[in-house]
Amino acid sequence: MATIQWFPGHMAKARREVTEQLKKVDVVFELVDARIPYSSRNPMIDEVIQQKPRVVILNKKDMAKESEMSKWFAFFKEKGALSVAVDAKHGKGLKQVEAAAIEATKEKFAREKAKGLKPRAIRAMIVGIPNVGKSTLINKLANRSIAQTGNKPGVTKQQQWIKVGKSLQLLDTPGILWPKFEDQLIGKKLSLTGAIKDSIVHLDEVAIYGLNFLIEHDYDSLIKHYKVDVPRDAENLEWFDAIGRKRGLLQRGNEVDYEAVIELIINDIRNAKIGAYCFDLHDEMKDIQDDDE
Repeated sequence: MATIQWFPGHMAKARREVTEQLKKVDVVFELVDARIPYSSRNPMIDEVIQQKPRVVILNKKDMAKESEMSKWFAFFKEKGALSVAVDAKHGKGLKQVEAAAIEATKEKFAREKAKGLKPRAIRAMIVGIPNVGKSTLINKLANRSIAQTGNKPGVTKQQQWIKVGKSLQLLDTPGILWPKFEDQLIGKKLSLTGAIKDSIVHLDEVAIYGLNFLIEHDYDSLIKHYKVDVPRDAENLEWFDAIGRKRGLLQRGNEVDYEAVIELIINDIRNAKIGAYCFDLHDEMKDIQDDDE
């Protein structure tokens, strides 16, 4: 997989806007995909947010492995950020977001109270890479349809203040993405979870990555889901053939339609039809984390 270059002008503009709006907010909500809590972060985010209080929100928790999420909670705590897990689509865990915002800003509001300032709503800004469910989360928190949502990355385009009850005001911001993916593995993870457009990656490599991950970490669920009998050490092509024939994904001449098989595997993993996984395995990524120090 070649290095993916994808930094549209509107994303560069979004970064500038985030930087400009920081002084208006009390806390930053950094939204990541619970299946890839590290890979779905923007590497520029620490530089952009700096010392502003932060709450990391792991969305799509229903699709992620709970034991791995717990390890990432500890990781973010070491970095000085609170973290919570939510399922924005089904409105689960949302009360934790408000509680975390109160916790993250309590020192600031204590100082304001000491100065005699009146109590007010916490002003928060939500940032995250495209397609991690930011607009869905905003709509659920506000309990009404405000932010635009869509399946394609980069649908949210304008900034707006949104009231969430009496305690929170949210500033929606466009999703921002890094200039390039130096790490090919991160690119595959982003593709497998739907964070980047299918048109800019080699989907065969993405499907092979996803397939090999499941062979290594959840072989039993894999063969049960596809109802195939393939040895764990079989070649990828043997898996493709078995899945294609079992699902009737055939072309003329009874040949397996590999493109259809690739699409099936990616969609099944992306939509958690086989199981709940965390592709960022905390213990295997310690070297990357150390580089973050």
